[in-house]
Amino acid sequence: MYKIRTMNNISERGLNRFSLSDYELAGELLDPDAILVRSAKLGEADASSSLVAVGRAGAGVNNIPVDLYTERGIVVFNTPGANANAVKELVMAGLLLSRRGIVPGVEYVRGLTATDKAELNSLVEAGKKQFKGTELMGRTLGVLGLGAIGSMVAEMGLQMGMDVLGYDPALSVEAAWRLSSSVQKMENMQALFARSDVVSLHVPSLPATRGMLNDEALGYFREGATLLNFARDDIVDNEALARELDSGRLSQYISDFPVPELMGVEGVTFTPHLGASTDEAEENCAIMVADQVIDFLEHGNIRNSVNFPAISLERTEGYRLALANRNVPRILGGVLSILADRNINVLDMLNKSRDDIAYNLIDIDTQASDDLVAAISALDGVVKVRTFDKV
Repeated sequence: MYKIRTMNNISERGLNRFSLSDYELAGELLDPDAILVRSAKLGEADASSSLVAVGRAGAGVNNIPVDLYTERGIVVFNTPGANANAVKELVMAGLLLSRRGIVPGVEYVRGLTATDKAELNSLVEAGKKQFKGTELMGRTLGVLGLGAIGSMVAEMGLQMGMDVLGYDPALSVEAAWRLSSSVQKMENMQALFARSDVVSLHVPSLPATRGMLNDEALGYFREGATLLNFARDDIVDNEALARELDSGRLSQYISDFPVPELMGVEGVTFTPHLGASTDEAEENCAIMVADQVIDFLEHGNIRNSVNFPAISLERTEGYRLALANRNVPRILGGVLSILADRNINVLDMLNKSRDDIAYNLIDIDTQASDDLVAAISALDGVVKVRTFDKV
């Protein structure tokens, strides 16, 4: 029986994907095979020798020590796109907040104490002038990052009558296919910033993107532009942002990630990390991550991992080995040599690599013995070996 430790509240619809006859799920399990997590912070202490997978019910994995887990052969999954619509809808709210005096208008009405209807109407009509805004139609929206969320935001902008520009240095073929031809592709992010009235950020938090919205990048923004950040807080240099708001180059910063440095700063509006906080998004993320973890635990297949290659091999009638190793020469040859020495026939196999890690699925005609697993594990560069019975 597989043991799954659940951290945070994981949607029941996701947890129900696990068969009670094959899985034990609880929040305090020792030595789990896998951990399901949302925002709880994981560390080295959570990486027990039994742990082979972490499933993040969401896209960001900055709460997981991915590099450390990779070294130990622990596959980290996320759920790209599962909460995309929820984030897109919040970005739409951010766009509307940026152009209309909605929040101050609500606060103004909330503060009125008139009980007579005529007096109340008079106060409303007198006060509304200060909340006059502008329309989004005809404005230019720049979308930095055109993945699952960014492409939906770009499409939304088009539907609202905006001119939409997009830039993504790592645009995948899949993302390019789903992107509307009406989105104008920019050559670099500087050109995107210079031509946009509103810029919406949709890039992950990586070493290359952290602090990328710095003094130099913000200097390309057109005067009075608005910046929306519903991606990650650390891609923006908050001190540089405060300077641009003070100078007037940026008129507004609307973000889902409150930070102490910008609390109370004029032109800044924060929401309390609401991006994926919908019933639908939580269910979608939980179902998606559960299915991925189940497929990995039962068959060794990998989909949507942030640290291991995507790999899937249909099961044959034989047994299966799953091997994680450092991406160096001759390891696979060593494994095949060990199998040949024991007269074990390979029925099918697949090898993929990603950066410094490689992963192999090898179907064999003989059940793997403890001696076989020990011999393969002893090869220099092998990180983790798992075995699977016949399907």
